[in-house]
Amino acid sequence: QVQLAESGGGLVQPGGSLRLSCAASGRLFSGDIMGWYRQAPGKEREMVATVTSGGTTDYADFVTGRFTISRDNAKNTVDLQMNSLKPEDTAVYYCRARRVLLPRYDYWGQGTQVTVSS
Repeated sequence: QVQLAESGGGLVQPGGSLRLSCAASGRLFSGDIMGWYRQAPGKEREMVATVTSGGTTDYADFVTGRFTISRDNAKNTVDLQMNSLKPEDTAVYYCRARRVLLPRYDYWGQGTQVTVSS
């Protein structure tokens, strides 16, 4: 069983930056997708950014140009650099690792709180 551990959340002022990191314990396989999702109070969880093991990235429209996702396959880590943060970015951010090919898996981290407020 793989566990995902997020770190790097916290309180930041509007316009500031944070870097989230996620480390996976255990083996991941090529052909999977790692990503970051978020859930604000009273809202559904939504995709923020994803990256395949081959390096293809995808971003939600609301973060394009502000956030950058990166992945280190050798270390089983995925980071999210968040710049120009806005109050509406406040949410719990979750790391995910998913593979639809065999062996299939869908792992989630426990989440890390990001609060953007002055």
